[in-house]
Amino acid sequence: MTGPRLSRRGFLAAGGAALLGAVVAGSSGLAAPGPETGLLTDFWLFGRYADGCADAAFDETDLDPVRLPHCVTPLSWTGWNPASWQDRWIYRKHFTASPAQRYRARFDGVLTNAAVYLNGTLLATHQGGYLPFEVELPGIADGDNVLAVVVDGRWALDVPPNLPGSAGPAVLDFYQPAGIYRPATIGAVPRIRVTDVFARPVDVLSPGRSLHLTCTLEAPVVGEVTASVRQAGRELARATAPIHGSTVEFDVHGLGDVRLWDVDDPALCDVVVTVRAGTAVLGGRTVRTGFREARFTPDGFFLNGRRLKLFGLNRHQWYPFAGGAMPDRVQRRDAEILRRELNCTMVRCSHYPQSSAFLDACDELGLLVWEEIPGWGHVGDAAWQRSNLQDVAGMVTRDRNHPSVVVWGTRVNEADGTTAMYAETGRLAKRLDPSRPTSGALASATGARYAGADVEILAYNDYTARRGAPFRLRPPRAGVPYLVTETIGTLAGARAYRRTDPPATRQLQAELHAKAHDLAAADDRYCGLLAWCAFDYPSGWQRSVGGSKYAGVSDIFRIAKPAAAVYASQGSPDVRAVVEPGFEWDFTAQPSGPGRGATIWSNCDRLAVFLDDRPVGEARSRRADFPHLPHPPFAVDLVVPRGQRPQLRIDGYAGGRLVVSRRFSGDRSRDVLACVPDDPELRADGGDATRVVVAATDRFGTIRAGTTGSVSLTLTGPGELIGDAVLDFGATGGAAAVWVRPFAGPPGTLVLTARHDVLGTATATITAGSGGTRS
Repeated sequence: MTGPRLSRRGFLAAGGAALLGAVVAGSSGLAAPGPETGLLTDFWLFGRYADGCADAAFDETDLDPVRLPHCVTPLSWTGWNPASWQDRWIYRKHFTASPAQRYRARFDGVLTNAAVYLNGTLLATHQGGYLPFEVELPGIADGDNVLAVVVDGRWALDVPPNLPGSAGPAVLDFYQPAGIYRPATIGAVPRIRVTDVFARPVDVLSPGRSLHLTCTLEAPVVGEVTASVRQAGRELARATAPIHGSTVEFDVHGLGDVRLWDVDDPALCDVVVTVRAGTAVLGGRTVRTGFREARFTPDGFFLNGRRLKLFGLNRHQWYPFAGGAMPDRVQRRDAEILRRELNCTMVRCSHYPQSSAFLDACDELGLLVWEEIPGWGHVGDAAWQRSNLQDVAGMVTRDRNHPSVVVWGTRVNEADGTTAMYAETGRLAKRLDPSRPTSGALASATGARYAGADVEILAYNDYTARRGAPFRLRPPRAGVPYLVTETIGTLAGARAYRRTDPPATRQLQAELHAKAHDLAAADDRYCGLLAWCAFDYPSGWQRSVGGSKYAGVSDIFRIAKPAAAVYASQGSPDVRAVVEPGFEWDFTAQPSGPGRGATIWSNCDRLAVFLDDRPVGEARSRRADFPHLPHPPFAVDLVVPRGQRPQLRIDGYAGGRLVVSRRFSGDRSRDVLACVPDDPELRADGGDATRVVVAATDRFGTIRAGTTGSVSLTLTGPGELIGDAVLDFGATGGAAAVWVRPFAGPPGTLVLTARHDVLGTATATITAGSGGTRS
């Protein structure tokens, strides 16, 4: 990670003793912030652990100013070294607050264990890196206070998914860089704190649908609790119940007019809870939910009573340069890619609870979610298993109001033989949330490994089609709901799927994904299929290459590979007409062009193909190869005489009308350098960022995967570059990305300049200010 280094003097001059930013009330039950409370983003001091580093008077001279979310070690886009984060670390935050008020700090995720101190006094410890925790802050001083967090990122910790005593981090199929890698907040605690609201829709498909509320307060109260259910700014119904203690359960009726949440219409509701004693308002909380019925049956999956074939991918949360330490906007962008660009109706959060921002986006976009506890392939000792139960409780309690979440994965991924523990995890999830089924992704669909009442859905990681064998899926098991939770990966076809691999390898990945979904669509007994996986990720496990797994249909930069076109082409052409060649229009490696039977992925009814605007005929449908895909690909013969480099044009028609026309240049001398941000406007609060894709493209914008050479990057303006200052196109296949993160402060303009010796210069301009869209 590169960017301007903030000196200690600059840190103090910028206001390091104050808490900056804002926090949205409702997610943690903390009060809306005053001017000195809120998002703990900027101006932390960070370094390696040393004796006394949590003391109030510790000498901070050698600590570096950093911003949250943060990773403890510099990372590139590949080749991560777990030894670089296997240590203890210290984060220190100076702040001022009123001693007359009560405060709590909240950490959404710290890898892997944390100890929290205030002014040198240990307040709390927390185990596990994937769920939030809160800490009471007693003894706030009048003046400067120091919040210190000791972060332990060592593999030796006996906490899921770590396995002390094993071969080390590479025993898992994902790396876990340490740090305070999710948001942290501090807030004043209201007089009566509502610690939890569980809003559970009941009888969703009935005209008498209602909402069952369980409200939990931090301390006993004598008074009443009112709940108002609102949708699109309009109150639909409200109910009031007396409370004599710290918990109350009651129902809100009269919700027959509520719009149901669906993948194509993700209608959400706000539930506003207010606690009163007489006319005095003591506290409150707002949560968001949606009304939907999701049923897994032996005959398939049904959403709101209609059959829906689940179509999706698995997602890891790791990014280049930052590990998991990316701001909320970047987390949300992954959900947008999956739903809007790849047409997924479901994502599996493999293999741990993922950020609340990602799940919020899934709620808003209509992307169903399988969520599961941390773990992979193995179960640890008794202490490890106790932590596992805590993870179940934390995951369910945090996320049970998300309508997108439809399955609790209460078994450790592909870890068998602990039936008693899984019975307990399943019962715990059901007690905390009786509305969703429990399951776990199994490595075998037969025999003793399928056992236990907790497996309400038989979820199978189907790698039946190993390398070199014809692709196939195991038939569904009769009498139980059946969902394929993984397939393909790097166990089918090739060891890696990169833009730098031969065209045939990249095309093979696309064919495998298409075949898998076609087979799942052929049999209604499959609830659906979630392929492995959405994005490349760092791993030292089996079939990794240089510390990365190249199994994604997009790379670790979230840039599409040819296999992504399979997913992109399965949406409606009325929403987005797609024409994506499964080949490169580049005569360097293929002097005669892609040849006969070249594949084009499209959701159009027919394709007309032209060379230098001269028609060469229509592409022919490959429906016979993929009889059950909504939109099978096309094939076309494209043999070009040697020495010619014609322009390719593909026109797509749907319903008899032209809906898309794309051109591809055969002349590499006119290639250009592109530098394109996802978001041109950001917030200047220190907690925002956006991706900038840097790519070699033809003059029509298509990536040239065969481009080599280095790209140097320079950022000017009030912000930092999350990424390498030099990108090697030869290694990344002609395209990569970095992220730009504005500092907290006044509005400003950031300009990222990219330079390539052959392709020239390109720039991306991003405006940072108080009015940037919150994402």
